[in-house]
Amino acid sequence: MATQRITDFLATRRPEGPCLIVDLDVVRDNFHGFRKALPDSAIFYAVKANPAPEILSLLASLGSNFDCASVAEVEMALAAGASADRISYGNTIKKERDIARAHGLGVSLFAVDCVEEVEKVARAAPGARVFCRVLTDGAGAEWPLSRKFGCVPVMAIDVLEAAHRLGLVATGVSFHVGSQQTNTEAWDGALADAAFVFQTLAERGIFLTLVNMGGGFPTRYLKDVPTAEAYGRSIFDALRRHFGNHLPETIIEPGRGMVGDAGVIKAEVVLVSRKSATDENRWVYLDIGKFGGLAETMDEAIRYPIVTGRDDDQKEPCILAGPTCDSADVLYEKMPYPLPITLTVGDEVLIKGTGAYTTTYASVAFNGIEPLRAYII
Repeated sequence: MATQRITDFLATRRPEGPCLIVDLDVVRDNFHGFRKALPDSAIFYAVKANPAPEILSLLASLGSNFDCASVAEVEMALAAGASADRISYGNTIKKERDIARAHGLGVSLFAVDCVEEVEKVARAAPGARVFCRVLTDGAGAEWPLSRKFGCVPVMAIDVLEAAHRLGLVATGVSFHVGSQQTNTEAWDGALADAAFVFQTLAERGIFLTLVNMGGGFPTRYLKDVPTAEAYGRSIFDALRRHFGNHLPETIIEPGRGMVGDAGVIKAEVVLVSRKSATDENRWVYLDIGKFGGLAETMDEAIRYPIVTGRDDDQKEPCILAGPTCDSADVLYEKMPYPLPITLTVGDEVLIKGTGAYTTTYASVAFNGIEPLRAYII
């Protein structure tokens, strides 16, 4: 359920329209949970998950570092109080002028996954540190991140050798096991690949020092997920297994796991209808949909917990959709969502676990609908 602070906020402020409310106390608790679970790994919060200034300022004050995907995010992290040495430019797809801008702001750690990207960094940020992203299969993740980013481990060796030749500091290897990764063992194979790259380059006189273990740490939606401690134990065991007593410096990049369960979206039922007298499923239309912040319902990958004031009543499967004049704006149809049969127009619903990847996934003004408003409390 929503935290008491969120419940009190909604009861007293009564904000109109769909909106996200984020409880900073939950973010603080999550940060300390990651620090306890992986005490030897530096935390680089994935800014893209939720870049609200209040969240960034809180995390900066707690000692977090920041994984940024653009110059704009670098500037946000700096404005929140982070120094440039606490920022990584983690996107492997960067314009050369953006690399130069970030480097001019003091950022010296960049992600790459091909020789062409290395060449851009060498020209725009001479002497910078680079880590090469390797491919992982993402098995066990509800929102996989394979194929678009990374290269095979053998190619990573060539990429880091090229970086070394061009005067960059070949620092290490990164990977991402997929967002909302529910398998605590998912890091094992990726760490084996990282160790292979480390060993091969060491034999060639290039000594890597860093493994960026990425994000993937889940938030709870409809199903329970392992604790941060469970991930920490599994990851530490894998590090020992593949690196022995010579453990590298490690960093993690939690985004969803840091802020997902801190947020709740308040929405309203706009319409309840059927398509025919014999239609088995009711259609329930909310005032928020895929274009308003719930883009991760694409392919029904993320199934958010939805709470109503009528949850004690009998439920039946419903097709859940958003309000826009676009036929793609359907949230759950392949697997209809159980909602109270008494749910009706004007009822408010709470969509839990929406602190990550909602406000920044919302369109600017599709159908004239304003972007998703957020209240950080």
